[in-house]
Amino acid sequence: MTLAQTAGSNPDLATTAAAQRDMRAGYLGGAPGVLVSGSVWAVAACVAAWLSPQRAIWALFVGGMFIHPIAVLCARLLGAPGRHSPGNPLGPLAMATTFWMIAMLPLAYGIALWRIELFFPAMLLVIGGRYLCFHTLYGNRLYWVIGAVLGLAGYGLAALDAPPVLGAAAGALIEIVFSLVLLAGARREAGMGPAAA
Repeated sequence: MTLAQTAGSNPDLATTAAAQRDMRAGYLGGAPGVLVSGSVWAVAACVAAWLSPQRAIWALFVGGMFIHPIAVLCARLLGAPGRHSPGNPLGPLAMATTFWMIAMLPLAYGIALWRIELFFPAMLLVIGGRYLCFHTLYGNRLYWVIGAVLGLAGYGLAALDAPPVLGAAAGALIEIVFSLVLLAGARREAGMGPAAA
């Protein structure tokens, strides 16, 4: 089946570039989602530092369930529709990467039961792998960089036996920094001018 056939009744989405442009316009290039995700990692880092690594794991899991709805709300508050056009053939890819990530959560949790300091590095690898697919979703090569940086951070933290708080803090820092870069690019593309600091 061709992309044009998948796009169905919306001929404006018949090319990959057009479908990616629609995804970028709908979700500000994915920047709100990355920012909200980074904020969830920051909450998990605080919980790890002030309460316990076990509670930080649950903070990441529970907070993760709210990333998409909060990101959609943020996109709308920033002037984007917070959705893609009906018939966009890349919509199922977004869902597929979400299901893949959810399928990896029991694996990461199992690793935590074995060695809790490996949970956040494992999650960095899972999230990094998901972001590699976002290049196809949004047509932005920066997602390859984000995925690689998250993956390398996960590997490095695991190799160093870093405490859980550092793993969570690394996820927060990486995602928040890259979300601001993504947001600046999305605002330029949308003609909104520079992002507010």
